[in-house]
Amino acid sequence: MKKFLFVFALVLALTASVSFAEPELSLIIASNQTDLTNPYSYGLDKFKEVAEKVSGGKIQVTVHKGTLGENESELIEKLIMGAADLVVASPGFMTAIGVPEIDILSLEYLFDSFEHWEKCLDGDFGQAMRKIVLEKTYNQFRIMGYWSSSVRDVYAKKAIKKPEDLKGLSIRTQSSPVQQEFFKNCGAIPTSVAWGELYQALQQGVVDGAENDYTNLTQKEHHKTANGKYISETHHDFTTRLFLMSGERYDKLTDEQKDWINQAAAASTEEERAITYKMFGESKERAKNDGAIITEFAEIDIAAFKAIAAPIQDNFAQQNNMQDQLNMIRAAAK
Repeated sequence: MKKFLFVFALVLALTASVSFAEPELSLIIASNQTDLTNPYSYGLDKFKEVAEKVSGGKIQVTVHKGTLGENESELIEKLIMGAADLVVASPGFMTAIGVPEIDILSLEYLFDSFEHWEKCLDGDFGQAMRKIVLEKTYNQFRIMGYWSSSVRDVYAKKAIKKPEDLKGLSIRTQSSPVQQEFFKNCGAIPTSVAWGELYQALQQGVVDGAENDYTNLTQKEHHKTANGKYISETHHDFTTRLFLMSGERYDKLTDEQKDWINQAAAASTEEERAITYKMFGESKERAKNDGAIITEFAEIDIAAFKAIAAPIQDNFAQQNNMQDQLNMIRAAAK
């Protein structure tokens, strides 16, 4: 009996030492998306899986899917305060903190395909942008990965086949000045509506349409509204999202810890992109089955839209000394 009790106590002690040992590094990662089928969700889960695996449990990751805030501004604030370690965010916020160069990623018709987008972001252009962000934010933000938010299309109360079809329509757009300029030059009226209020705005006719990718618009059922059922594959924006970490926080890590996080960030980026591309087709089919009226890419006068976008790209590059970066992107399309 004594022998049994001794062995039992030893097992308990060993179990306790394994189960309750403090991790070497605890990380909080977050996105603003609450839908568990959103590509961001898969990307965050992959980061946790890989980080904890390659570190042998020395890294412990807590994942928040919209639970730290559904507005990206909240996540950025938490990243700055140290209440989050890695977050997914749109690049546009950086223009307000002294990094106007980042708005190159908001230029319409900058990329021609997912392949072109990947080639640029994973190549010299992507490296150049990482360096600009680190330097211009004084190491406050470090890009750990370029995530995709798919390709954006216009959806409205009627089909859009050429720029003239947008004339006089109020279109909910992103807040980027270059994107608003593009839609204005197409004849539309760029309008600001909070993402959470857009369904009601479309249903009640507050706006005549909006622009987003198939997955996001179908998850919010915008295609079921009166002013969202005509989806036109303008493919004007192969959208970039940033997987961000504080540069200062990263620099304080050991080389081994950096390697673990780098591996996890690379794996999560690959996973998020793969799910995004997979869901493009699935979400399009869902929209079609739900009764959305789709104007295919081949039916749209893309050349006319690109003719409006090109001068905006050139002006942006000249004003922000980004000619080299723009040339990198254009050269990669050939």
